[in-house]
Amino acid sequence: MKLAFPAFAALMLALPALPVPDFWITQSIYIGLYAIVALGLVLLTGVAGLISFGQAAFVGVGAYSAAYLSTKLGLPPPVTLAVGVALAMLAALALGLVTLRMSGHYLPLATIAWGLAMNYTMANMESLGKYDGILGIPTLSLLGVDLGTGRGLHPLVWAIVLLAALAAVHLLDSRPGRAIRALKEGSTMAEAMGISTLRYKLVVFVLAAVLAAVAGWLFAYFQRSVSPSPFSINKGIEYLFMAVLGGVGHVWGAFVGSGLVRVIEDELQVLLPRLIGTSGNFETIVFGIVLVAVLKYAPDGVWAFVRRRLPQRERVRDWDGAAALPARDKPARGEPLLAVESVRKTFGGLVAVNDVSFRIHAGDIVGLIGPNGAGKSTTFNLITGVHAISRGTVHFRGQPITGLPSRQIARRGISRTFQHVKLVQEMTVLENVALGGYLRTRAGSLRAMLRLERQEERQLMAEAERQLQRIGMGSQMHELAGNLALGPQRLVEIARALATDPALLLLDEPAAGLRHKEKQALSEVLRQLKREGLSILLVEHDMDFVMGLTDRIVVMEFGNKLMEGTPAEVQASDAVRAAYLGTEH
Repeated sequence: MKLAFPAFAALMLALPALPVPDFWITQSIYIGLYAIVALGLVLLTGVAGLISFGQAAFVGVGAYSAAYLSTKLGLPPPVTLAVGVALAMLAALALGLVTLRMSGHYLPLATIAWGLAMNYTMANMESLGKYDGILGIPTLSLLGVDLGTGRGLHPLVWAIVLLAALAAVHLLDSRPGRAIRALKEGSTMAEAMGISTLRYKLVVFVLAAVLAAVAGWLFAYFQRSVSPSPFSINKGIEYLFMAVLGGVGHVWGAFVGSGLVRVIEDELQVLLPRLIGTSGNFETIVFGIVLVAVLKYAPDGVWAFVRRRLPQRERVRDWDGAAALPARDKPARGEPLLAVESVRKTFGGLVAVNDVSFRIHAGDIVGLIGPNGAGKSTTFNLITGVHAISRGTVHFRGQPITGLPSRQIARRGISRTFQHVKLVQEMTVLENVALGGYLRTRAGSLRAMLRLERQEERQLMAEAERQLQRIGMGSQMHELAGNLALGPQRLVEIARALATDPALLLLDEPAAGLRHKEKQALSEVLRQLKREGLSILLVEHDMDFVMGLTDRIVVMEFGNKLMEGTPAEVQASDAVRAAYLGTEH
């Protein structure tokens, strides 16, 4: 497997020198151009979960920039490329800033509108040739060498395709790549780990637009003419179809999908008119049927079938001896840590949390208990910024954190797990835990694509393994998180929270789904954390687990604070028994 990519790269770069027909070279160039666009959609749709129908418009931006600047102004290819990419980036930023803050169908609709608007603009601007487009584009020359439109251009196209794929693989196996991969699971978990989800949505949206613009730039010099039709909304849908058919969640699916669509499309254009007896774009009907079948029976695309038959490689363990990640200053034992003052949360006319107050000091383990629906998890969400507080204040280490977003609260040293486990199912256990170290590292997307952050990455992996060993899951670090049972998934969430190096750890039902021995092991881990000075606030329904672990307990009922005291005081309370059993005796 190590030699597969070099062998494929060598074949594609050397193909023009082989005794193959010119038609093969032309087909290969088209496949390469399609693959660049589809690769952007793999990152945008398959990895980040953002759907775009407008990539053909970004291809048009790159193509028309090259055509206009080279024919009207006589500018060289490097300048036309820079202008095309810059325009695509600006358009993607403007479109993304407007739509990416929204959820649901807004982005797909916005990209459809963008595609239609751009195609209409191209077809109606006098300077762009209207529907006739721009003709007479010169061939692409670099360093004084005229590459032509066939065998000379082929190595450049495929060098760009292969470098883009390699950069995408490097990106996904990195700090920013894991943040992008977390987007598909929603924003709540990622923000709680300190990740700005809007920032990474913009990063991947702009990156996909840049790849499309580069493909358009190459297309212009390859075709030597441009017109609006190759950049219509229909072509945008076709690009998305390529990504889905090949495997929208896999980098190499972009190659498979592009190759299949290009070859089959050509064959159908010849075969279908013969079968039907009349000419027309009947291949569109066939592709529509195929797309429905793929979505129904093979949602992971063709590459998934290939991947299952390939040996799965574990991550190379190269982090022995890596330096420790930076650690934050911890509060002294007994120091006031968290102050929740008269916090209230209403959802319409429902009061979910009603003027609840309590305090935590450094080194304490505090339990937050109550019957189902008492408001415990909502209180967690108010402390960590998931929900906005309707009234009241929260202070952490003497500083107000009321109203701050989750990622800023995480930066101050509060980390958490969730009542409903939130892991990235398609990432390994080790990678999920490494998400917790996001705030303790600095590598950006460009450094990751160029592979310049390997030292920091080794530090991060060493920290993730250390936290997994701490909770007894070191042997499962290469397992996919989605393959684990509920109990081990909860332990992975705890390890991920510990990787943030928190001063306060919030655990929402950490023992749910654990067997008796696993609960005992978890109790010992939490006691060890307490001995190390870590403070913990936990919600739990297992009373034996809570009573044997906590210093103090806050009891809630119907959103109200019922009482606060030691485990012994809570056990002796008639009010608590009434809350749980519905009786005063």
